[in-house]
Amino acid sequence: MATERELSDFLKSVEKRAFKRSVYHVRNEESALDIVQDSMMKLAEHYGDKPVEELPMLFQRILSNCTLDWFRRQKTRNALFSNMSDFESGDDGDFDLLETFQLADDSERTESAEDTTRRAQVLREIDTQIQELPTRQREAFLMRYWEEMDVAETASAMGCSEGSVKTHCSRAVQSLSKALKARGIFL
Repeated sequence: MATERELSDFLKSVEKRAFKRSVYHVRNEESALDIVQDSMMKLAEHYGDKPVEELPMLFQRILSNCTLDWFRRQKTRNALFSNMSDFESGDDGDFDLLETFQLADDSERTESAEDTTRRAQVLREIDTQIQELPTRQREAFLMRYWEEMDVAETASAMGCSEGSVKTHCSRAVQSLSKALKARGIFL
């Protein structure tokens, strides 16, 4: 059973890495911070009495689930508010979405619109191709390359052998590479 000190030390040790991973997922520092904090709270509340050795895998699973929950909430919000014309008042035609748009940081200001659009299209295509992978391949690929888990951790989380994880990852990489090359995307 983990002591309060061991739990605190564990959370300190994974905080920066979890934040970095969450920022990579959601591409928003504030949302990533919320996800990491929520994950840490859930680990402490529900699994603080578990042995220290089990905490890394439990935290990875909780962080993944919190990230998926964030994406589900975003998808719902986007579906509800996708049609901005619903919010325009009929009497003044002066609403301009571009006037309300504000860039988040200076790095995006130096990037050309063409580069921004091209990058967004490539990311959408990669996301689409990842979603089209078979479930086990997608799960293994995301845990290994997105969550940066090693083969043993991934095998434990998926409930399969390390060889199966390697096979799933290899097939996922081959499928993604082939699909992206067919669309003219070379990474």
